[in-house]
Amino acid sequence: MSNLLYKITVNLLYNRTCRKAIISLFEKLVAFFLNPGRTNSFSSLNAALQNEKKTMAIAAINAISKSIATGLIKKDVSEATLKLWARALIDTSKRKGPVKKFYMENHTDPPFLLVISPGHACTLKCADCYAASNASGSKLSREILDRIISDAKNLWGIKLVVLSGGEPFAWHSQNIDILDVASNNPGLLFLAFTNGTLIDEKTADRIAACKNLTPAFSVEGMRSATDKRRGEGIFDRVIAAMDLMKEAGAPFGISVTVNRNNCTSVLSEEFLDFFFKNMGAFYGFYFQYLPMGRNANFSLMPTPGQRLEFRELIWKKVEDKKLFLLDFWNHGTLVNGCIAAGRGGGYLHIDWNGNVMPCVFTPYSAGNIVDIYSNGGSLADIWNSPFLSSIRDWQKQQGHGRKNSGSKNDDSSPQGNLLTPCPYRDHYGQFIKLVKQHSGMPQDDSADMMLKDPQYYKKMTLYDKELAELFDPLWQQKYVGK
Repeated sequence: MSNLLYKITVNLLYNRTCRKAIISLFEKLVAFFLNPGRTNSFSSLNAALQNEKKTMAIAAINAISKSIATGLIKKDVSEATLKLWARALIDTSKRKGPVKKFYMENHTDPPFLLVISPGHACTLKCADCYAASNASGSKLSREILDRIISDAKNLWGIKLVVLSGGEPFAWHSQNIDILDVASNNPGLLFLAFTNGTLIDEKTADRIAACKNLTPAFSVEGMRSATDKRRGEGIFDRVIAAMDLMKEAGAPFGISVTVNRNNCTSVLSEEFLDFFFKNMGAFYGFYFQYLPMGRNANFSLMPTPGQRLEFRELIWKKVEDKKLFLLDFWNHGTLVNGCIAAGRGGGYLHIDWNGNVMPCVFTPYSAGNIVDIYSNGGSLADIWNSPFLSSIRDWQKQQGHGRKNSGSKNDDSSPQGNLLTPCPYRDHYGQFIKLVKQHSGMPQDDSADMMLKDPQYYKKMTLYDKELAELFDPLWQQKYVGK
């Protein structure tokens, strides 16, 4: 797709009459290709899975339309974003360059993205922080961060880098920050999870200027809920940062930690209308509270019943309001199961010390990339580690990653349940066996404590048992057809 075609497409989208026609056409094409009654490349998918993919695709299309219609994204930013996303999807589907080389050598696709927490430092000290961040801490050097990203591009052909932490905007090394990193890699998309406290007018303008980074602002609900966990006055500072992003004309989203107390309010009409209508958020990520990190608290983890109710409610909001909302645990059906441990189309997480972990929410390391580099190795060595390989083997046994997941007429349909995809949260007993068998190293003292604590093990496995009692029948009835 040529640069001229991207420019023409964006110009048409910024014309009200043309935009409506284009969006309508896109919706019809999505509905056509993901029609459960149509025989095509998606026909092996269960009808329920196809409908979910169609619903989310239409929501994403409408998010683009709304952002353009309301003038929240500048035309040049839209053109750059469209180009990056289109190239990402086209390159992956064609298996060329590093993706093709990786597939020929490993008989599977490489990871699609990389999550990096470049620094442990944070401007806040939120209660129950999963990363136990504080005002100071370790960080990756500029050389290591640059090499990680270069490795991931050259070896895997990654298309997206997610920046977590700690607070990503607090990271600096040798006079550069994360916006310099994004600007130095214009062919990649960057998503930064941020508390928003370091985004001033100059930073917002720089985000819009680099065109390939979008911030996801962390909120716990409305003002009282956010300030209770994050500190007094933080909600207003987040809103001020969002206003600056709107003025700069760059897309942003929200990130929500769902706990036992806010699981209804963060999908309420008040909440969604405020952030998506009034503030102009483009997307929303929902992460269900997991008892780990600073002051792990089981009483905050949503119950299995709440998780099921939340799943049903978020799909209703996506469909009815056409909002681009992604639930990290409940939406395993959209990505064919667990995407951790470097699965094809999935990702790995690298923390501020260089520890390489299957996932942001599995605090056990397969090794340290700084040590690997010092010994002449690369990301390929850590990808092939026994610990990560064992998790990918578990995923295969569950049927994760297969495009025909859920097909009741196919003998290769998954043995597992895509509604409970997470090895750590949903199959804790099995995951801990892999950690111990393959010497997964705890990320910190908290992870070490959890590994050795029989009460933690008991609570997690009991949760998984109750979860299976609710979600296994639903999976069989709705998706497998039994």
